[in-house]
Amino acid sequence: MKLQDKLKELRSLRKAILAANFYNLETLQAVVSAASGAHAPVILQVSESSIRYMGLHMAVAMARKALEDSGVEGWLHLDHGGSIGLVQQCLDAGFDSVMIDASELPVKENIRISREAVRKAGPYGACVEAELGYIAKLRQSQDGSGFTQPEDAVLFTEETGVHALAVSIGSAHGFYKKEPSLDIGLLARIREAVETPLVLHGSSGIPDDMLIRAIENGICKVNLATETKNAFMRQLKKELTGTDEIDLRIVFPAATAAARELIAGKLRIIHQDH
Repeated sequence: MKLQDKLKELRSLRKAILAANFYNLETLQAVVSAASGAHAPVILQVSESSIRYMGLHMAVAMARKALEDSGVEGWLHLDHGGSIGLVQQCLDAGFDSVMIDASELPVKENIRISREAVRKAGPYGACVEAELGYIAKLRQSQDGSGFTQPEDAVLFTEETGVHALAVSIGSAHGFYKKEPSLDIGLLARIREAVETPLVLHGSSGIPDDMLIRAIENGICKVNLATETKNAFMRQLKKELTGTDEIDLRIVFPAATAAARELIAGKLRIIHQDH
């Protein structure tokens, strides 16, 4: 099944799928192992910086092999692609889905670039995600301005033809400086206005009950990144401070297990009956 079809199915059921970023072999193993244990589908995401770190074709090969060996239903997605050039590279490399992020540009330019990404993805049958509104990235202000408005979402989706839309309703990338509060009413109005499946970025740190309400009111794809890195690195630091062991094959598994436990918990929340 193509990811765009899966997202449409989830929208009709008022359910969601976890989209988890991976950064190396260990975090990939954590995501796929947790999904396998939960018998849940998953989207494997890599960002531009992760592609630079792992290498594009290495990341693809690792993800494909992990899904194949585990029997997990999954898709490979470019997270926050910053250019049409990178989108094209990922499509050529076999990605199932790409995100073009022109959200910090004027809306007309965002529409133009997102429309171009949809055109590029067409021959590949790939899913395209874009972002509308202001979702604070790392070290950016989280003052709550720039929320996505329903009428803007209608115009954007009609003009671009994107298959998924990341919306600004109060989430932010990275850890929150204060308790997050999603505007569930606004989310519900956006869902009512557009047929396009909606995406929640910045799920790390959002309370479980709020995440459940977001899914009930239109979120079909839940992005997870920061908490995974944090779980892995915190456990790894604990391991390293308590041993002189130099064999990474001995000290890494505990960190992988910590990340897997975190992701398993997110999957339980996302896939429980709402």
